[in-house]
Amino acid sequence: MELCVALDMPSMDENLTLVRSLAKYNIWLKVGFRSYIRDGNIFIRKIKEINPNFKIFLDLKLYDIPNTMADTAESITSLHVDMFNVHASAGKIAMQAVMQRLKKFDNRPIVLAVTALTSFNNHDFKEIYGLDIKQKADQFAIDAYESNLDGVVCSAHESMSIKHMTSNSFITLTPGIRPFGEDSQDQQRVADLEFAKNANIDFIVVGRPIYNSTNPQDKVKKILQHIVAK
Repeated sequence: MELCVALDMPSMDENLTLVRSLAKYNIWLKVGFRSYIRDGNIFIRKIKEINPNFKIFLDLKLYDIPNTMADTAESITSLHVDMFNVHASAGKIAMQAVMQRLKKFDNRPIVLAVTALTSFNNHDFKEIYGLDIKQKADQFAIDAYESNLDGVVCSAHESMSIKHMTSNSFITLTPGIRPFGEDSQDQQRVADLEFAKNANIDFIVVGRPIYNSTNPQDKVKKILQHIVAK
């Protein structure tokens, strides 16, 4: 299991201050929609200047017609990020178009599909998608697997089922991780580190519990220690 720290702070300077405090760790960093729209490619370059070994997950959740998604995936690859995502609900044709376009790259990013946002509870999700979260998340994951994506973004509660339905090597990345039982805030389907380890999750995304901590570096250290502990 690997740690991905979400860079969702109000300004680029605050995000970069956090990144500098974590410079000794070769971890993943998530650049989300807010940060990328506000700060653009220069933010990605500045992160790499602090530590070239940082891995970057560009979390833009692409959702558009297939050709536009494929064009955008190609442009993202030129940014030299290490992972990005699309919405599985864009459909298999769109996901297949993305993966087909990236075939020409020798060192393409990891591509994940979002199943169900962790802010959803089952009632609200069903109103939109017509099915329970678990049933639809499994189906979205199968669609992504059959479209040759590398994995999915899901909650910790769906990880084991998805791996069972696809492959144990099919990546699951889970936001909404509250490492040591911190407040869930606007997230509905959260989990702690112990649950995440038992669910065989590949990447955990942690944001507010780290950057709202009085000592983010110490919080990251404790998380990493817990990850490697037997």
